[in-house]
Amino acid sequence: MERTNIKDLKAGETQKIAGFIDTIRRMKRNIFVILRDQTGKVQIYIDSKNDKEFADIIDQLPVESTVEITGEVVENPAVKIGGIEMLPKEIEVVSEAKPGLPIDEETSLDQRMDWRYLDLRNPKKLLIFKIQTAMEDAMRDFWIKSGFLEIHSPKLLSTASESGSELFALDYFGQPAYLAQSPQFYKQMAMNAGFDRVFEIGPVFRANPSFTSRHDTEFTSVDAEMSWIESHEDLMKFEEEWIKYFMAQLKEKLGDEVKELYDVEIEVPETPFPRIPLREAKEIIKEMGYESPKHNDLDPEDERTIAKYVKDKYGSDFVFITDYPKSVRPFYHMRHEDNPDLTKSYDLLYRGLEITTGAQREHRYDVLKKQIEEKQESERDSKLMDSLKYYLQFFEYGSVPHGGYGFGLTRMIMKLLGLKNVREATFLYRGPNRLTP
Repeated sequence: MERTNIKDLKAGETQKIAGFIDTIRRMKRNIFVILRDQTGKVQIYIDSKNDKEFADIIDQLPVESTVEITGEVVENPAVKIGGIEMLPKEIEVVSEAKPGLPIDEETSLDQRMDWRYLDLRNPKKLLIFKIQTAMEDAMRDFWIKSGFLEIHSPKLLSTASESGSELFALDYFGQPAYLAQSPQFYKQMAMNAGFDRVFEIGPVFRANPSFTSRHDTEFTSVDAEMSWIESHEDLMKFEEEWIKYFMAQLKEKLGDEVKELYDVEIEVPETPFPRIPLREAKEIIKEMGYESPKHNDLDPEDERTIAKYVKDKYGSDFVFITDYPKSVRPFYHMRHEDNPDLTKSYDLLYRGLEITTGAQREHRYDVLKKQIEEKQESERDSKLMDSLKYYLQFFEYGSVPHGGYGFGLTRMIMKLLGLKNVREATFLYRGPNRLTP
């Protein structure tokens, strides 16, 4: 007999299920077993007097042991889980768990990370990855409907794609190589190859020695790049509609489960999102009583403060902060014609946390070369131009106006569910002190 998922059980039929023993409740005569698989839970009822063989099997099993059970599914309105239960005809022990689990819900986060596979057996944790799957599926659907192609860029590079201070270096057959911090250069190469619109969902690596709730050294970056844009406004318009679409899909598919397990109502955002230039945002933040140590950028308290202002004034969980100065942006960000100290760039904040950085890129070869030279001089890195020679070649034989964004998947999920740390929204977290399991 083929295995049936618990969610597909039907009363009045004999079916076979398999999964983990979630709980066992023993009474004087009756035994109630809750069995769990990826799709849900079901109650197994055993009469210990008439079904002594089954009662003896269960009595020897610790919770989290795995079993296969064949039995009759019957209606029972008294059962809170689905209103059905199974009366077993056969029980086969697949794997017996060690007694006494090393973690529970009160265990510290760091210790739960040591036993992540056990931690993930909790249906609340499983739902995180259902959300991730549904979110990525909807993202791809919107992109593909909008004419995008999916690419897979290399993760071994000969030079830095972002800040050189956050590089993981390694030996590559006797020559230096680095783990990719971003697919940025290759997205731009795709634009100049005539791909028009591309996206990628893949790992990136940042050698950031930070221990905050928002940082990790390996994470999933969601990236998109578009040709023939007129400004970063085109990117913001696209991204907000993309977010609205995948949030609507998420609400439709998993909204009830999210409400049940996290007591969170998925809200589909209204568009357009508010847009505030950085300089204006800093003035608002100061008026709200926070003196930021950063003059040209936002720190975490800045982000939380401006998000509160936007929520109170506009009722939005999202806000674009635009027009960052060139001093805090990469050399490839295009600058405003009327104010070359400012870039055509933005960050998107969601519930007080940056989840996106986007910008129009500089596509004009001579201008781009000049901006690399400026960066080389400011950082006193005489080898910078040489290290970027292959990148610069992408623009030598005709280029197109383009821009794109990078979106933090785990940060979005963390804020959506009200989690306290990106570790909770990551399958296996990597940080300065975490390289296992």
